[in-house]
Amino acid sequence: MIRALRTQDDRFQDLHGWAYAPFYHWRTDGLRLHYVDTGPRRAARTWLCLHGQPTWSYLYRRMMPIFAAAGHRVIAPDFAGFGRSDKPVDDEAYTFDFHRECLIDFIEALDLQNIALVVQDWGGLIGLTLPMEMPDRFEALLVMNTTLGTGDEPLSQGFLDWRDFSNRNPDMDIARLMKRACPHIGDGEASAYGAPYPDVSSKAGVRAFPNLVPDRPDAPGAALSRQARDFWRNTWTGRSLMAIGMKDPVLGPTVMKSLHAHIRNCPPPLEIAEGGHFLQEWGDTIAHKAVDTL
Repeated sequence: MIRALRTQDDRFQDLHGWAYAPFYHWRTDGLRLHYVDTGPRRAARTWLCLHGQPTWSYLYRRMMPIFAAAGHRVIAPDFAGFGRSDKPVDDEAYTFDFHRECLIDFIEALDLQNIALVVQDWGGLIGLTLPMEMPDRFEALLVMNTTLGTGDEPLSQGFLDWRDFSNRNPDMDIARLMKRACPHIGDGEASAYGAPYPDVSSKAGVRAFPNLVPDRPDAPGAALSRQARDFWRNTWTGRSLMAIGMKDPVLGPTVMKSLHAHIRNCPPPLEIAEGGHFLQEWGDTIAHKAVDTL
């Protein structure tokens, strides 16, 4: 069993723009993972929305209603260590393979089918390796400001700067960070991002992610990511849409256009001029476009 913390439920009461009931998936290692489940259960399409660091499923609150209003089911899980999911206390518990196995187990346990994969940041670093594992379950892709950690290409300076900042701030002020990255959001929204993380002990997952990005060919996750790159380049037959937050200093236009070249038959990217790294905060237009084209 994995030793873990669980954020008190009262910290999730009356969050700005958030009225979703919690759902939980229990793993055999004792961890309880949270997810949002909205829209009709028997819908023909399921949008699987994967967040990144240091956010949680709250990040998708602007996009989920649009997917659901189109008659689709929407599933938005919180990674272990994030949001309402349990938070292993040991930094060493967080590995590339651990997070990937959690998602594979989650998809199989809920028996998700006809999936439109929606990814950004670490949601993409992990999520883009999933369809090759279970190709019959996935039919579409919406990809925003992320990359594949193949270990054979240099990491962007923007990411290296972010990793250094994260390592220097183990008790990161997440609300302040989100307010700075998304200046159009209100104080209540910024506070909601910080709600799952009452103290430094609850931020092990937040601290771990930047250091898990594969930065050499033999790093954990690098070989899987290269296999995924080959899958997207040569095997993928589903529909795709890429959206780029053009003001992202970490995984911006240069990184995304490189990724675009590896996604078979992906149309020209949708460029969001004012969009930053957390592109879901500019996600209304993107969600409508995805519903119309995917």
